[in-house]
Amino acid sequence: MSGGDARPPSKPPAIGPEQVAHVARLARLELSDDELTRFTGQLAAALAYAAEIGELEVGDLEPMAHPLPLQNVLRDDEPEPTLDRDTVLAEAPAAEDHRFRVPRILGDEP
Repeated sequence: MSGGDARPPSKPPAIGPEQVAHVARLARLELSDDELTRFTGQLAAALAYAAEIGELEVGDLEPMAHPLPLQNVLRDDEPEPTLDRDTVLAEAPAAEDHRFRVPRILGDEP
């Protein structure tokens, strides 16, 4: 952080097994003691890293949605000739009444 930054350094929030167990209960997850220990460490590390990122001096940076400049790579939407129906249906596994035939997935009622 620069000397002119008025923000005090942030300390990562302390998280313990009690908080992780509480979140697990809210998510209806059943954690073993080993999982609770492992996830507490992982979550603490993730929160510490998020706190580090929060301390970065970004006041002079322009907000962006993507780190690389993007441009529209799609072609213009121009009408083109379509495929012949009989040719397409000839390639289908099953056809009936000039349509694709597919297995029924709903009941007998429309």
